[in-house]
Formats: sequence, structure tokens, C-alpha cells
Amino acid sequence: MKSKDFIRGLVLVFVFALFCNTCYSAQWSNDLRNLFVNNKSIIYALNIRSFGAKDLNGNDIIEVELGDTAGTFLNAIPRLKELTKMGVNTVYLLPITKTGKLKALGTAGSLYALDSFEKLNPQLDDKSNPMSVEQEAKMFFDEAHRLGLRVIVDIPSCGSYDMSLEKPDLFIKDKNGNAVVPADWTDVRLFKVYDENGKLNNTLVDSYKTMITMLQNLGADGIRADVAAIKPYEFWKEVIDYARLKDPQTLFIAEACPTWTNPIKQWGEYTSVEKLLEAGFDGYYGDWANFDEINKSKDIFKRIKSDMKISKQFNNQKTTMASFATHDQQSVIVRGGLPLWEMITWLNITLPMNPYFLDGYVTGDNYIYQYENKKAQRSYTDDDYYFVHRGKFDIFNLSRRPEGQYKELKDKFVKAMKFKYWAKSILIDGKFIQLSANNPSIFAYARKNGDDAVVVIGNLSKEHEIDANVYIRNLKSTSFISPVKMGEAPIVKRGKMQVKLKPYETQVYLLNKVNF
Repeated sequence: MKSKDFIRGLVLVFVFALFCNTCYSAQWSNDLRNLFVNNKSIIYALNIRSFGAKDLNGNDIIEVELGDTAGTFLNAIPRLKELTKMGVNTVYLLPITKTGKLKALGTAGSLYALDSFEKLNPQLDDKSNPMSVEQEAKMFFDEAHRLGLRVIVDIPSCGSYDMSLEKPDLFIKDKNGNAVVPADWTDVRLFKVYDENGKLNNTLVDSYKTMITMLQNLGADGIRADVAAIKPYEFWKEVIDYARLKDPQTLFIAEACPTWTNPIKQWGEYTSVEKLLEAGFDGYYGDWANFDEINKSKDIFKRIKSDMKISKQFNNQKTTMASFATHDQQSVIVRGGLPLWEMITWLNITLPMNPYFLDGYVTGDNYIYQYENKKAQRSYTDDDYYFVHRGKFDIFNLSRRPEGQYKELKDKFVKAMKFKYWAKSILIDGKFIQLSANNPSIFAYARKNGDDAVVVIGNLSKEHEIDANVYIRNLKSTSFISPVKMGEAPIVKRGKMQVKLKPYETQVYLLNKVNF
């Protein structure tokens, strides 16, 4: 009898919690679109499947049958306060929809192998309580909102092999009648955007509308569209207009970049960034995916000027999201160690874009897993091996919580974020000014608002220490210069700063009453 009363009481607690959260969600007012277009979003990307995971034996893989805990919506909730304390105001969830299990990559299935437009991933359900995964997700969204966190959700661009068998009319077929594998994405199949008459495939459009409605009902404030450019203007125009009828502040970010090329050129056209923005997208990815390969400052400024030009075309109501370290790239620690981590952190903080940080970045995770390419004892797909991209965030298996070995980086990150908020009138409202240097590997720029300016100087060389002059008009030896991040102190002379920079070193200064 006592056992029944306990269970009944537990159910009532969950129902009450759900009711309270639902009441709160009605008070939430989405402002994400305004936040983003003004470069005020601080975006933190995470995978619910690993965010709250507990790996008891430290072998990097989550084995529930051995007592490990997989990440769920519920065990993610207590960690949300950590993000607010770090200065994050926007959470970006990698796909939370059901994943495919046939011809899969990895033992859990790729997050991007979309297997349902209507169902959440059951792997994210906490089986120890009576709530559905949808109810648990609603609690997560509501708690994020209670803490002032906006939530973006990633939607995949292609369907799983399983879905191609269940709903063949949604997919392009090759000459043999098989659903098309786009590029080398072997675990997914390419959606058919146009029907046989050259008209939009309304079934696919309606399916995307269904998925976005589901996410909006949960509380999603924004959508990140995976490989958005492989669908046309007309498709996104209809989908985005539909979403904005429900919530005009729904943010849409396109995974697209002006320099990227068409991965499905045999099967369809590639929509330009400008056309995606015309369709209703508010932003896209900055061209920083291969940042560690840039060794000349002119290439940095070329990218920045390109983005500023596009933004100006749209009356500065479109902008970019930083892409120095996404789940598609190797860890910053693997690419350039701690100096590159510091450089990328400060570029995120000071450039005219929305900063983006991947789970594990703050403590320097290298995303190298012990189980890489090993045979699994247990699999939830038809793949018996732990598939990973070495040094990249795991999206294929039930993996450990992302957590690097460099705990001291968290303090550096928080200090940088505090400066971001303290100097927001300069770093958000200030003009971007390119500064000249006498060495092509040295980049220097200022963000200036009124009498105040933040000056950022960096060495793009991976190997060489460089002595350089950075030219700042009207700078005097008596000018007020406050170091924000500095190694060796600069020598200040009329019109220039003489700096000594180690490989990948970044210096940041606050200047006052310097007219340049």
C-alpha cells in the first residue's frame, strides 16, 4: 500500500511540475530574432544525448546496462545554470528528433539521420519516470526560459534510410530506383524537393512544417537548418513564413556560407546565402571553418568585409554566427592547442557576429574517444562499431559528457565573457575598423564607439614569434591604454604600438580618447 502511495505521489509531483512549467512558459516572450540580428546572442551548442551523461568506468562510452547514465532532457536541466553563470544566453540543441537505425553510422545512430518529423528521439527519455519524452522536453525548454536562456533546435536536411523505405515518395531516386545517397553521407538519403511537374513537393514542405510546429510547441525560439542551401528559396520561404505566423520572433539560421560549394550538384541546385536570407533566414555561418589554415591577415579581413557587405544589403538586419569550432570541425586543442583556443575565444568575443561555443570547448575537450572504431559489445543500430570522426564531437554513439582536461580554461572563458558584457556598448554597437600592421601574419582591428575603443591584435603564425608595429592614427605615448589580455607589454609611440607576439598569441587593449 505504501509503495502504491509513493508511486502515486511521485506521479503527482511530476504532473505538478509540468503544470507549473507550462504556466511559466505562457509568460515567456521570445526575443531571439532581435537578439541575434543585433549580435547579442551568446550561443552554446550541445547534444542532449551526452550533455548530462555519466560514464562510471571512464571508458568514454555510455553503457546503460552496466550502470552508466545516458543524457536525457531531465538530467540536462540541472546543468543549465552552469551555462548562465558562464554568460551564455542561447542554447543550441543538436537534432533531438528520432534517428535512423538501418545502414547507420555508429551504435546509436547519427543525430542527422532524421527518422521522424513528428517524434522526438526516444533515447532522450528518462525511463525511470512516468512522463513521456515530449513532457520531459517541455520541462527542459521551460526551465531554460525560466533562467533566461533562449533555445535553438537543429533540424536535419536529409532523411534516414529507414524513412526512405517507409515514405519513398519523399526521396529522390537514381536510375536504378534507389533513394539517393548525397555526397558521402552514407547513413542518409536525399529528399525530393520538387515533384514530377517541377512544383514544390508539398508533402515534404508539410512534413517540415509539422516538425517545426512540434518544436515551437515545445518552446523552441529558433531553428538552425542543416545544409540549408540544398533546398531552394521557394521551399524555405513557405516554411519560414508558416513558422512566423505562430511566432514572428522565431529565429532561422542557415548552415550556409558564401564560399561553400554544392555537395549534391548531381542532384540539385545550391541556393546562395543571399537567396536564403531573402527567403527569411536571419543569419548564416561565418567563413571560419578552416581558421587554423589562415596565415595572412588579409584573408581574415576579406571574410569580415564580405559578411558586412551582405549585412548592409539587408539594412543590417541579417548577420552571422561564428563557426571557428563547430561539431563538424576538429577540436581547437587538436588543431592548435591552448594558444589557438585563446585566439578563437577572443575573436568570438570581439568580432561583429554572434559568438558560438560547442559543448566541451570551455574546458578544452579534444573529442578523442577510447572506443574509436572498436567493435561494440552492444549496438542500437545495425552498425556494430563505434564510428567517429577523430578529434570531432561525437554525434553517432552514446558517448561521455564532453569535458576537457584544461579546467583552468573555464576561468579564462568567464573573464572574457565578463569583458564582453562590460564592454557591450563598444563590442556590439561600435564600428569595426581594420588596423594596419607591418607584418602580413599580424591581424589588428578595433571596435570603436565614441571615445572608447577595444583593440585586438593577433599572430596567425603557428610557429614563429613576431615583433610587429600596429598603426593607430593619433595614438600618443600619453594615450590611455588599459590591457585586457596581454603578454609582453607593448611600446607605445606616436601613431603605433610595437608588440611582441608568440605563435597564435592574441592581445586585447582598451583605449580611451584616441581619435582614429
